[in-house]
Amino acid sequence: MTDAVGSIDMPDAQDEAPDSRKKNRKGGKRAKKGPLKRLALFYRQIIAELRKVVWPTRNQLTTYTTVVIIFVVIMIGLVTVIDYGLGHVAKYVFG
Repeated sequence: MTDAVGSIDMPDAQDEAPDSRKKNRKGGKRAKKGPLKRLALFYRQIIAELRKVVWPTRNQLTTYTTVVIIFVVIMIGLVTVIDYGLGHVAKYVFG
């Protein structure tokens, strides 16, 4: 299945048509381009995907960061309390 843009792994319909003048190459479109052209295509695809991203505003980013930091601090406290409690239980049981 291909998306609207197409896939570099799948050959186009025009590539599948038999042509007596051209030799069929393996690999579809990849075999027709050099490594620098493939790298440039990869870079262009990365930029196109990054343009589709909905970036958060500064206020949203601050809110998300604050929530994550508070959650991490709470989890550190919880793990510390559990570790401290289990340490005392182990001392009580094993002497």
